[in-house]
Amino acid sequence: MSEFWLISAPGDKTNLQAWERMNTVTSKSNLSSNSKFHIPDLKVGTLDALVGLSDELGKLDSSAESIIKKIAQYIGEVMEDSKDKVQENLLQTHTECGLYLTRFEWDMAKYPIKQPLKSISEALAKQVTQIETDLKTRSAAYNNIKGNLQSLEKKTMGNLLTRTLADVVHKEDFVLNSEYLITLLVVVPKSSYVQWQKTYESLSDMVVPRSTKMIAEDAEGGLFTVTLFRKVMDDFKAKARENRFMVREFYYDENELKCEKEELMKLASDKKQQYVTFGTIMPKHLSLRNGSTAPTVSCELHLAFKTDKTRGSQSCFICSQGPLLRWLKVNFSEAFVAWIHVKALRVFVESVLRYGLPVNFQAMLLQPNRKSVKRLRDVLNVVFKHLDEVAAASIMDPGMDIPGLQLSNQEYYPYVYFKIDLSLLD
Repeated sequence: MSEFWLISAPGDKTNLQAWERMNTVTSKSNLSSNSKFHIPDLKVGTLDALVGLSDELGKLDSSAESIIKKIAQYIGEVMEDSKDKVQENLLQTHTECGLYLTRFEWDMAKYPIKQPLKSISEALAKQVTQIETDLKTRSAAYNNIKGNLQSLEKKTMGNLLTRTLADVVHKEDFVLNSEYLITLLVVVPKSSYVQWQKTYESLSDMVVPRSTKMIAEDAEGGLFTVTLFRKVMDDFKAKARENRFMVREFYYDENELKCEKEELMKLASDKKQQYVTFGTIMPKHLSLRNGSTAPTVSCELHLAFKTDKTRGSQSCFICSQGPLLRWLKVNFSEAFVAWIHVKALRVFVESVLRYGLPVNFQAMLLQPNRKSVKRLRDVLNVVFKHLDEVAAASIMDPGMDIPGLQLSNQEYYPYVYFKIDLSLLD
């Protein structure tokens, strides 16, 4: 199950015994997997400041989770040709997110605990906001490439009346650079092939005999060439239209067609390079510059081997993650770490507000068994109901109001509780 519960209760002797009882019951009945969640001794400040910070952290929590989901979904978009490997690519510093959670350690270097809680919160908010800004910039650039490519690709997928002809026509199909003659392209329905062959020479004067040739065909009809004198072109188009033969407005320009092909290839290449880039061929087992061997396929670099039959040796292409995918993975990791630190801050702030000073509480991470969520909640309520009898009673009786408490749709239990949902691709 990808859902975790981050909870806390007072750390005095009585409540530590409650922890042990809860652990015993949940383990014995296989209700959840539990581990202690270590939060360092942070600077408390004033209670007024904590109340204000509680609201800010709630908003930051939602914002950070939203960014993580956007990055995860965008990794799926960038890896559209390898969607089965998306979850594999959402690893947190080569460790699954769940494992990072169960082994959480506060990053003292990035978020010094000697700073006020407000400063730590602002540092986290600044980091999350910067990642969001960069994501918008990078995704806009990628979407522009993707959009332009899709527009060009659509032109190659229409029918013969609308699709691009860059990959259909050839220079030898046309009479070029003639002062008097011109070659037209005509789309003829399949049911009218015979009629076209019988009548095209007589649709107007000055049509070159036996000049028609079918150069392309789709499910609806064929694309035919026909050569005639320029001065009868308008008359020929009108007569063709009367017979349901549609003349394409197309004039062969070799440079323009070449540019169109090159643009399509460049956009396709640019899009792919955001996902993967290829390096130089190197002999298999060749050491890298720092003396280490090339990493395996599960790391940042991936190897594609190629055998040289003439030399009997094997070489390999080094293909690394493209710049956008690499950025997404790095910043997924950064955002995830920041998000879990926000959760830790929330537990600390809410525990101080709920249980008072001096600071003394124990945080724990629970991973519920999918089939035992309700029973686990009941066990926690029984074990910790002494912390807030009124809240515990209201859980047993959902219709009961807690005097003076207005939490709207927020979940409230006798213990501090926050949910961490790792189903990031839903």
